[in-house]
Amino acid sequence: MDGDDDGVRIRDDVCRRSRPVVDLCCDQVRGQRRGDEHDRGEHMRPAPTAGDVAMARTSYDWLASHGGLLHWVEAMPETGKAVVASWHPSWGSDTRVHELARDSVGSGLHGYGGMPYAWLPSLGTVLVNGVTGQIEHAKALPPTRHSYGDLAQSGDELLCVREDDQGDQLVAVDVVSANRRVLRETDGFLASPRSQGRRLAWTQWSKDVMPWDSCEVWVANRVVGGPISEPVRVAGGPNESAIQPQWGEDGSLYFMSDRTGWWNLYRWRSGLVDAVAPIDADCATAPWESTYADYVLLPGSRIGMIVQHGPRHHLVVVQPDGGVAPVSLPYTSVKPYLAALDSRIALIGSAPDHAQEIALVDTNGSEGVEVVRAGTVLATALSVPEEIQVESSRAEVTVLFYPAVGQDAPAPLIVRPHPGPTHQSKLRLDWEVQFFTSRGFAVADVDYRGSTGYGRTFRKALDGNWGRFDVEDCRNAALHLIAVGRAAAGEVFISGASAGGYTALRAVSEDGPFALAVARSAIVDPQRWTVTAPRFQRPHATILSHEDAKVVPARVQRPVLLIHGARDTVAPINDVTELATALRTRKMLVRMLSFDGVGHYFSDPAALSAALDAELDAYRAVLRGTGLPAAE
Repeated sequence: MDGDDDGVRIRDDVCRRSRPVVDLCCDQVRGQRRGDEHDRGEHMRPAPTAGDVAMARTSYDWLASHGGLLHWVEAMPETGKAVVASWHPSWGSDTRVHELARDSVGSGLHGYGGMPYAWLPSLGTVLVNGVTGQIEHAKALPPTRHSYGDLAQSGDELLCVREDDQGDQLVAVDVVSANRRVLRETDGFLASPRSQGRRLAWTQWSKDVMPWDSCEVWVANRVVGGPISEPVRVAGGPNESAIQPQWGEDGSLYFMSDRTGWWNLYRWRSGLVDAVAPIDADCATAPWESTYADYVLLPGSRIGMIVQHGPRHHLVVVQPDGGVAPVSLPYTSVKPYLAALDSRIALIGSAPDHAQEIALVDTNGSEGVEVVRAGTVLATALSVPEEIQVESSRAEVTVLFYPAVGQDAPAPLIVRPHPGPTHQSKLRLDWEVQFFTSRGFAVADVDYRGSTGYGRTFRKALDGNWGRFDVEDCRNAALHLIAVGRAAAGEVFISGASAGGYTALRAVSEDGPFALAVARSAIVDPQRWTVTAPRFQRPHATILSHEDAKVVPARVQRPVLLIHGARDTVAPINDVTELATALRTRKMLVRMLSFDGVGHYFSDPAALSAALDAELDAYRAVLRGTGLPAAE
């Protein structure tokens, strides 16, 4: 997927079980399957099945605090729903759930979502329906043609952003009367409304740019029940991405900006902007979804903040004098949803040997960690990655290399370009990786040029070179691992989802070490994608693409397994179906699996399980040397 792909994105998979409905190949890749037990000794733990992996993808997102409570969105594969959960320190291990009668909580704002709930002091929780995109509450709110998200509390009034094909509107909603007032509108995009007293802040960007390239922070005066006035641009411009505004108690406005080449924290007060904590590192996440919070304001004028060094995340506390104090954590990956509960920082953290969990972290120097909501644990041996630097055509790229469990000899290798492509590999437990490493495969996650967490210059290196630099970096990562004896030549595969699927398809369209490509939810034609992508992402396709960007079936040199959801609104299935037909004619199609009722993210456990099994079957067919089935 694009953006942050760790979560179970139930909002577009319509919460129903799926079945494969399209198979364009006359044979299935079957063959003799190994059992789920390792054959290297009884001391090894059982490998997780594809079904285990699919059911282990419980996800936590949109963490926030209100009135001494923590709230978050919890997506649960076992029920097929996403709900809002609440927790108070006095409740112990108990949580309370706020859910919709039939559908999941979720927002499709800008294609990828914005905060889908808010807590109003006298009215309780307000939710966005992940299927209809409408706001739901005990008081009926008449539906409109828009998709809602980015909900924020302003007294007993609700602020939000809504979108239709014409553009965005920043709206104030009186939930009791159902009155909606448009405060700001544009044919571009709006996000992150934040109010304090009679002041309102928000971000906005033009319809032909992406917010990580160019985004502005604005401030205006506002009277509750009335319009806004005297809007002023605080930061941002054509070559600056200013994001994540938050008001301080003293009336200062904080925000992130990459004006130095790194996303760092700044403060606007008395009409002047100053740097809060200059660091040669990205301290913000590329804003695929609205309402990210990579920093949180703490009592005593302190600030908790995530600092990224490539795929590794750190937590620091910025002191009132500007000093930066690291906070020791058991996590190497922290989601961009920091919240404060008194002086403690609430976060969603994970590590390569630690599933994501919600925890409270002390900031008083004791570095205590209280787990609020634990992650899913599977009884299996884990592969822990090594960070490797690989030279690739005047660039150095980071690779997370996961060795095959229990194997020291060169192993079959799966190279994985991440989705996005303006995204990054995550240094955290990924059960899909463990599914393969527990079966004798090594896995390499590649942060190719264009990845985030390495500054603006590296992030923009892929502009106009999509399908070139990313492919080159993945190829060089594979060749390096072969050269140093970590991967077996002739047994190297490439697998990706969404933009990563596009990279995989392009990689087998030229000479290289890859014996097979697996493309899930893949983009096929970036030029056509400028029209078929969600409105938010159409500029992305234009910025990344070039005249030779399309995957051309005649150029594909290695077999391809295609896996796609029939309800994919990010990368519509038609392009993939056309590609499958052409590859079948050339006998380069292993199989095409299409799943009815499934969207871009393969949230449905049955669909994901079938996809993983099909991928494993294809790899094993190559390793057996019996050949892959070719379409008639």
